[in-house]
Amino acid sequence: VFYYQKEPYKPPSGRFKDRVTWDGNIERNDVSIIIWNLQPSDNGTFTCQVTNWPDVYGTIGEVRLRVVQKVSFSEIHFLVVAIGSASVLMIIVVTAVIICRQRRRRARDKRLEVADTEG
Repeated sequence: VFYYQKEPYKPPSGRFKDRVTWDGNIERNDVSIIIWNLQPSDNGTFTCQVTNWPDVYGTIGEVRLRVVQKVSFSEIHFLVVAIGSASVLMIIVVTAVIICRQRRRRARDKRLEVADTEG
């Protein structure tokens, strides 16, 4: 992916060409890179091997990269509208049920009151 010898060299070809930049600091033993515009096809396990003369046998690091799709604003907006609409509908239904029960109770109480006064 990347080659460094006294200065960083971008890859001339390959799937990361024009998408990788040097972000390390050799003086601090930091050999970090940044890969831009990641895509699901970039998923995988990558190894990091640094050979620094005279220690040509160093440990090989391993990085697992998992790229996930970012939710777009329109999908979030749709989800909020759907949940909000369902909530409002539930509130309307519950309110209607409560109002109907109260009206029935008042009508029943009124009938009982009329029956009591006639009897």
